[in-house]
Amino acid sequence: MKIVFSDLDGTLLHLQTYSCEAAQPALDALKQRDIPLVFCTSKTRAEVEFWRERLGNTHPFIVENGGAIFIPKGYFGKPVRGAVRRGEYEVIEFGSPYADLVEDLRAASVESGCQVLGFNEMTVAEIAVRTLLPVQQAELAKLREYDEPFVILGQGTHSLLLAVEKRGRSWTRGDRFYHVTGKSDKVEAVQRLADLYRKAHGEIETLGLGDGHNDAGFLGAVDIPIVIRSPFAAVLKKVVPKSVVTHAPGPHGWNEAILQLLQGARAIAV
Repeated sequence: MKIVFSDLDGTLLHLQTYSCEAAQPALDALKQRDIPLVFCTSKTRAEVEFWRERLGNTHPFIVENGGAIFIPKGYFGKPVRGAVRRGEYEVIEFGSPYADLVEDLRAASVESGCQVLGFNEMTVAEIAVRTLLPVQQAELAKLREYDEPFVILGQGTHSLLLAVEKRGRSWTRGDRFYHVTGKSDKVEAVQRLADLYRKAHGEIETLGLGDGHNDAGFLGAVDIPIVIRSPFAAVLKKVVPKSVVTHAPGPHGWNEAILQLLQGARAIAV
């Protein structure tokens, strides 16, 4: 059984337009073959729910850089060990409370003298401008639980990140923002979810698709890692040597990779 773990922004979704139209043939092919597509993203639960509804996706998903796994109730047949019930989901949480992350980022900024601007300080309109998201989706992006995106406004990036780490927090970088998290990351969430699929279905093969620095870890943890072409592609290829790089960026590259892999081709591009 194949399981596809995919980032969203810059991968399945175009980085500027957020369209995934170019990937529709591959999306259809996955559905026809009953291959689970698991979103693994820095987006919030509310944002992912928007895309799951739009794409008719019914599978588990990973939010906010591995902060939590949301599993539809009954998806694996019996209750998931270690999960908590929340509405229609069983939730496995790895991340730290959002308010604590915001406070620690603020303290690290003061200590390092490096000025930052986090999502908690931005208005919905500011988030929409910085992300190019429609206002309604920018509102969903602000509903954070496990991860604080931020931009660095001044000098002292290295000192800031050291101060973040000093407080027991982790940081990563996506296409547009730095992110401060707890000790959670996409790797642990992907591995935990893959174990659940393995227990439920036996032998599995995992595919991963991503385009940014914050995808490097989980790409290294899957059987077939695919780097979607981006300004970070060369770095990701170096960090994950067994990965292949698509010819095209965004959903065009995503479509190319999935269709070729489903046809049995293992090498896509270098």
